[in-house]
Amino acid sequence: MYAFLIPLHSICRWLVLLSLLHAIGRAYSGYKSHRDYSDYDNQVRHWTATIAHIQLIIGMILYIKSPFASYFWKNTGTSLQHIEIAFYGFLHPLLMLVAVVMITIGSSLAKRKEESTAKYRTLLIWFSVALLIIFVAIP
Repeated sequence: MYAFLIPLHSICRWLVLLSLLHAIGRAYSGYKSHRDYSDYDNQVRHWTATIAHIQLIIGMILYIKSPFASYFWKNTGTSLQHIEIAFYGFLHPLLMLVAVVMITIGSSLAKRKEESTAKYRTLLIWFSVALLIIFVAIP
């Protein structure tokens, strides 16, 4: 299962990045041009969050099966001295969880806004911060 999840997780990360970049681009152009928030914009928001959640589930299953995580938690003191083990055992999962939470909050807040400009601004801020966190946490 672990051997299957690694490539699936890798493929899915590109979907997350592409959907986030597309959503941020739409939010930026909509915000700058004062365009009405369309059904397509709403679908982009929804699917970006959905893809991120699918990636999170795959990542969580992968983390449970991961030898890095297992070794990290059994040998926390010495694991922190090895950057690769500390990265995969703690830092990467934590930062990616934070990024998905940011995407979820941004998506939820934007959905509830009344004005198009406020929807775009909310998506732009929250999704951009999430993307920055993801770039920091990508191996």
